[in-house]
This record gives sequence, C-alpha cells and structure tokens, in this order.
Amino acid sequence: MESQYTKKKSFIINAVYVLLIALIVYVALKYVFNLISPFLFAFGIAYLLKGPAKCISSLLKIPTKWVSVILVVLFYSTIGVLISLVGVKLISTATTIISELPTIYESQLEPFLINSFHGIENAVSGLAPTFINMFNEGFDQFVNTLGVNVTNLSLSLVGAISNIASSLPAFFIKILIMIISTFFIAMDYDILSKFMLRQFSPKGRKIILSIKQYMVNTLFVVIRSYALIMSITFMELFIGLSIIGIKNAILIALTVALFDILPVLGTGGIMIPWTLINFFQGNFETGIGLLILYIFITVIRNIIEPKIVGSQLGLHPVVTLFCLFLGANLFGVIGLFGFPITLSLLKHLNDAGTIRIFK
Repeated sequence: MESQYTKKKSFIINAVYVLLIALIVYVALKYVFNLISPFLFAFGIAYLLKGPAKCISSLLKIPTKWVSVILVVLFYSTIGVLISLVGVKLISTATTIISELPTIYESQLEPFLINSFHGIENAVSGLAPTFINMFNEGFDQFVNTLGVNVTNLSLSLVGAISNIASSLPAFFIKILIMIISTFFIAMDYDILSKFMLRQFSPKGRKIILSIKQYMVNTLFVVIRSYALIMSITFMELFIGLSIIGIKNAILIALTVALFDILPVLGTGGIMIPWTLINFFQGNFETGIGLLILYIFITVIRNIIEPKIVGSQLGLHPVVTLFCLFLGANLFGVIGLFGFPITLSLLKHLNDAGTIRIFK
C-alpha cells in the first residue's frame, strides 16, 4: 500500500516538475526573449565573426579588436543594403496591390460573378417565378456585400501596413541597440564569455559548453535541412510552372520557394491568390494547373519536412511534425525552428547522461 502511495506521489511531483519547466520555457520564449533578443542576436553575430576576425588579425598583424570592428561594420552594411532594397520593393508592391483590390473586384471578379449568375439563371429559368425573384435578390445582396467586404479588406490591410509603419521606431531602437551591442561584444568576446562561464560551477560550465557546441552544430544541420527542402520545392515549382507555360518560371519558383519557409505565408500565400485571380480572369487551364501544383507541393512538403529535419536532429518524424506544428502555432517562425532544436538538445543531453528527463 505504501509502495502504491509512493509511486503516485512520485508521479505527481514529476508531472508538476515538468509542467513548471514547460511554463518557465513558455514565459521565457514569449516575454523574456523579446526583452533580451537584441543582446542575444548581438552575441550570436559576434560569435560568427570571432573566427574570421582572429584569422585576419593573425595574417595582417592587426589587433583583433579593430578587425572585429571592421567586420561588424561590413556585416551590418551589407545586410542593411540588402534589406533596404528588398524591403522597399516588397512594401511598394504590397501597397499597390492592396490599394487596387477594389478595382480588381469591379473589373474582374464582379463581371465573373455576374456571368456565372446569368448561366445559373438560364439553367433554372423553368422554375417558379417566385423562386427566380428570390434568387435574383439574394445574388444582388451577395454581390453588394462582397464588394463592401473587399473594400473593407483593402482598408484594413492598408491600416495594418500603417500600424506596422508606426511600430517601426521601436523596432529601429532594438536594431540600434543590437548593432551597438555587437561592437562591444565583438571587441571583448573572450573576456565576456569567460566572465559569464565563471559564474557557474564546473559541472554547470561543462553543461553550458556542451549545449553551445551542440546548438552550433544543430543550427548548421537545420539550415542545411531547410536549404534542401527549399531546393526540392524550387525544382517542383520550376518544372510545374514550365509545364503550365508560365513565363519567368525560374524567378517565380525561386520567390515562392523562399516564401515557403515562412509558416504564415508559405507556398499558399502566393499560389492560392494567383490561382483565384486566374479563375476570375477566365484562365481556367492555368488556374487548375496552379491548383494541382500547389496541392502536389504541399503534400510533398508535409511528407519530406518531418523526415528530413527529424532525421538530421535524431527525432522521429511524428515527434518532429508535432514540434513544428506546436512551435509555429505558439511562437511563429521562432517556434518553428526552436521547438525541434530544443527537443533535440534535450534528447542529446539525456542520452549523454548530463540530465535525466525521460527514459
């Protein structure tokens, strides 16, 4: 009897322990990460530039600090120019498309709906006049409501872009803090890293160094895995678009493959609107081709992603799929990458005997 009670008590304690850890991780990712993210990214960038800085310093006999400063300037200058060019083009294109939604509705979607209605009306012309009148009134109301909704959607999207623009000052402050922090961390990376390690016990330092080494290797593995997935998606798109007869198939395939990595947009963020526009314009063959291509890519992506990412991280495909789904829904892009990596790290530490979480 006592043994049964002890087992139940142990189970409850372990369950509460796991829930507390999960709660701490959730709060840390949801709130704390947002506060310290500029410094974390700065530390990561400084770590990436540490190796090249030491190599150049030894070759040119220049102090490592000054080489680090030059590399940080070059890094942020290159990234800044690329983001500025791409960002301005994307924002201007998105704003133009959104502002033209009502015009697209009036010139293409509404005539398509009216022609479809006339076809249905001719098909049911032999029915009772009362039914036909009700059908006419319902259709008119549907078209008017749809037109109002399209206009409201356009205004809402423009408002969303305005809200994003209004939040840019806070975003730029974070970027500025990250850039300044990168300079200071890159100049004294060894001093700062050794200071932080000294705050832990020998066992704690061993765990931290093990986590660091594993995370660096795992990030490389994840990047390589998603690069492979994007390459497969690009080839599928290029071949499919070429068969359909779309011009500039290579450029379009590359753009859609890049969007495919984002959990919110994905392939459907481009392919579904593109398919609908072709249907509204009467290009049924192209629309059906795009729809079939989108379904094919989505099915293949859902099959290969858990397999490729899971095999690289040492996780079962079902576990990987669960982590991808849960992470994307809870934390977006960060969760999409972070959840599988975190679980892989915990499995690695558990297998190595560093910690004991599961059997």
